[in-house]
Amino acid sequence: MEAGVSSRHCQVTGRKPGFGKQVSHSNRRTSRRWLPNTQRRRYWLPSENRFVVLTVSTKGIKTVDRRGIESVVAELRRQGVKV
Repeated sequence: MEAGVSSRHCQVTGRKPGFGKQVSHSNRRTSRRWLPNTQRRRYWLPSENRFVVLTVSTKGIKTVDRRGIESVVAELRRQGVKV
C-alpha cells in the first residue's frame, strides 16, 4: 500500500478503522466505525538531510519516539512503502 492512499491508516502500526454496530436503548442496531487517532507528522531524517511526512496513530508516534525515525523509515522501505 502506498503512502497517503488509504484514509485513517497508520503507516507505522497499520491501524485502520474498526467496524461494528451502534446499539440504541431500544436495541436497534446501525453500522458505525471507530476511527484511529491519526496525525500527519513531519520528522527530520538526518541521514538524508530532509523531512519526511508520515501519517501515524498516537501509538505510532510513541513507536517512532522509542525506536527512532531512522529505524522506522528503514522498516517502511523494507515493506515497500515510498517515503
